[in-house]
Amino acid sequence: MTLPPGLWSSGIQQGKSFDLDEQPYAPFFDLLSTRVLGNSIEIDLSDPSWRHNGPMFRERLRSERIGQGAFQARVLNAYHRRCAITGTKIWPALEAAHIRPITQGGEHRLDNGVLLRSDVHRMFDWGYLGVDPSYRLRVSPRLRDEFGNGEQFYAKQGKVIALPYRKADRPHREFLEWHLDTVFKAS
Repeated sequence: MTLPPGLWSSGIQQGKSFDLDEQPYAPFFDLLSTRVLGNSIEIDLSDPSWRHNGPMFRERLRSERIGQGAFQARVLNAYHRRCAITGTKIWPALEAAHIRPITQGGEHRLDNGVLLRSDVHRMFDWGYLGVDPSYRLRVSPRLRDEFGNGEQFYAKQGKVIALPYRKADRPHREFLEWHLDTVFKAS
């Protein structure tokens, strides 16, 4: 059984959804559930027979970036354990963000880092937030367009972020420009 052409692109990464009770998807979901679960879609969730009885976790190898812990510690200290954008000082929520990621040729350098709250870090990495070479916050208009919010960031747009006291520890112009040109969603 195959889907009719054009209904499910092989290039879909995320964001596409289908109602599994409607045609033409219902038969595919029924077939999948029968093959995976060995019975029809009508599953009694109170019946423990459908549950996995084996171990819930498995061991796996994971690679860690060498130097990440030292980078985190140096950035935490340089920014006095406060998010450079929100001022948050809740230590477990703070992360050392690379302005130019290691995967894109960046390094574990203090001037390639900025301390951000974890959600702000994600928005920075996805290009909804940026910092210009004058250390002013830039907020992508797409934050409002795509999600209908972000007012707390728009209120801070154009304001200088919190910076390390030592000028040598502050984000390097080259990395900030790279982020604005490569990652930031200008429109």
